[in-house]
Amino acid sequence: MIANYHTHTYRCGHAVGREREYVEAALEAGLRLLGFSDHTPYDYFDSEPRNRPMRMMPEELPDYAGTVRALASEYRDRLELHLGVEAEYYPKYFPRLLELLRENGVEYMLLGQHYLGNEIGDVYSGRAFLDRATLERYVAQTAEALDTGLFSYFAHPDLIRYVGSRRVYEREMRTLCRKARDTRTPLEINLLGLREGRHYPSEFFWRIAAEEGNSVILGCDAHRPQELIAGESEQRARALADRLGLTLLDTLPLRKL
Repeated sequence: MIANYHTHTYRCGHAVGREREYVEAALEAGLRLLGFSDHTPYDYFDSEPRNRPMRMMPEELPDYAGTVRALASEYRDRLELHLGVEAEYYPKYFPRLLELLRENGVEYMLLGQHYLGNEIGDVYSGRAFLDRATLERYVAQTAEALDTGLFSYFAHPDLIRYVGSRRVYEREMRTLCRKARDTRTPLEINLLGLREGRHYPSEFFWRIAAEEGNSVILGCDAHRPQELIAGESEQRARALADRLGLTLLDTLPLRKL
């Protein structure tokens, strides 16, 4: 890998390491480009808690942005750095989110749809379920997100854990893959899932993506600095791509907010 756009920090509450530690690990890994994409804050104006312990608080965003910008200047001759976030698409809060990110000079977003609806009281995408309507909601909501043209890529699109009919899953995932292809949004093979033996990356999903001609990129989804030194997980991801005939992108243009 020469670029990784999927990098977290201690600010999200479930990762460790400060930004400088990730920069030094990226240099050790031989990366030429590092994008920080910690979990975005959300302002929940009419419900508590404002933020679950999976993302930074809104008041932390200015310091996050300033830290990354300062490091980008300091390391400019050794490593290209970019300031981003990983965000869910929540229709109710999306306009306010864009304001918040633009106010703080955030350059790009990755789509990581961990919850459906507007999160509070709704379904977690990674929990096993049988309800076909929930799968259809995931596809419809992420399709709406992709239609905004604001997400640089779709992180772990196979996070959704439908365990019902394979025929239904294939139909819905083809719809998702075609939307990503038509909006020219790359899909991410997630190395965290490989490192931790999660239910994703799903070979069945990636076979569909190969057939639909999707653009594909690797993402470390690093929650510890040393996870930027991908090693075995990168080798396994590349073997999956080779086996299925997927073409991997080395870098991608960032979609400005």
